[in-house]
Amino acid sequence: MLGKSRKSVAKLPFHESNLALKQVKRDACIEENGVCKCDNGGIEGMVMTEDAADQQARSGNSSFLHAVLNMSGMLIGLGQLSTPYALENGGWGSVFLLVGLGFICTYTSHVLGKCLDKNPKSESFADIGENAFGRKGRVLTATFIYIEIFMALVSYTISLHDNLITVLSGTQIKLPGVPNLHTSQLITVVAVLIALPSLWLRDLSSISFLSSGGILMSLVIFMSVVCTAAFGSVEANHSIPFLHVKNIPAISGLYIYSYAGHFVFPNLYKAMKDPSKFTKVSIVSFAACTLLYTALAFLGAKMFGPEVNPQITLSLPRHHFITKIALWATVLTPMTKYALEFAPFAIQLENNLPDSLSSRMRLIIRGFVGSILLLVILSLALSVPYFEHVLSLTGSLVSVCICMTFPSAFYIKLSWPHISKPVLILNLSLIAFGSILGVLGTISSAKMLIKTLLRAQST
Repeated sequence: MLGKSRKSVAKLPFHESNLALKQVKRDACIEENGVCKCDNGGIEGMVMTEDAADQQARSGNSSFLHAVLNMSGMLIGLGQLSTPYALENGGWGSVFLLVGLGFICTYTSHVLGKCLDKNPKSESFADIGENAFGRKGRVLTATFIYIEIFMALVSYTISLHDNLITVLSGTQIKLPGVPNLHTSQLITVVAVLIALPSLWLRDLSSISFLSSGGILMSLVIFMSVVCTAAFGSVEANHSIPFLHVKNIPAISGLYIYSYAGHFVFPNLYKAMKDPSKFTKVSIVSFAACTLLYTALAFLGAKMFGPEVNPQITLSLPRHHFITKIALWATVLTPMTKYALEFAPFAIQLENNLPDSLSSRMRLIIRGFVGSILLLVILSLALSVPYFEHVLSLTGSLVSVCICMTFPSAFYIKLSWPHISKPVLILNLSLIAFGSILGVLGTISSAKMLIKTLLRAQST
């Protein structure tokens, strides 16, 4: 299976990144320094032994504060860039949807903890899915998480492209033999090639170090917007419309993606000294992130109004030094994410290789496949360079299931003999609401993406 969105493992900072990647290895049926010894490979047939579960349970050493910092840092990612755009297009009334989704995702993280309580051997989101619905549940959850990781990588690459051409505006590059590539595309290709060697890393500490760098970049971006409003030449005096109902389905995907991260929460739960405080950790973390998103959304929308960019960094005054910092932070963020986001694919790949292959050959195959995959993602990102549509589609198509419908469905199935009627109605309502929001959002964002692509081809 896997290691986080969010909203993915790439958002899991500090030593928790190592924990998540080790969890990925367990789900992929691979030992830390050896070859898989289980009977059945593949993501649908992997179950952790009782001894491994007991050992992991004893290894929890994360304090309440540390868990809050890790969960909050994990939730902050690409979603923060788009909240001002979403608020402007949805109207200030849509903030109730943003806050409401924060409450809902806090609750669904709580029920994930309850699911883990019911089976202490469960270590991952996929384990919960298997406990609830058997091997089909594991395969389904694994598939959705792989899709989210792939689409998140595409979104990261689009963000890299958009911010890189802005920070290097005026630069002209032409390579002989490739006249069809624009300067912006060539610069993005170079940046991705620079990040490519990170996919060959197998050392967990090196990969988690890159992840921690990504968290730092997210904080730099937020502070840059705040400093621009406080000390820059932009006045926050634009009026925000009350509500654009027709835009709600599309922007709901952007809001949902901001809270994506539930499939890593079991790792946080297992890492805590006192897992009984996991619900309090979720409340504090989601409250902090919701406040940050809300403040950034109103600030960006008030500063730039209808001209606000889907990525708030691209709306900042280009001549300011603070803007340069924000742009470079946004450029560096995707380059720190590739290795950790690729880890689940890499580990599953190594699991399916013949046992007779040497460690060196496994590394070569891993690096080669990773390089090909990243180049495919690069090609797709350059072909569909529409950040807001891809991010909205990811949120509506995949994240809503991982954040809302799956946790509630798992909880109902695992608690069926003892669940009270009010709790049953609540979780069934969340499943229905998430499904409706996901379907409408997917249709709306897909239509907008298709229209944008057709319009671009006709010009």
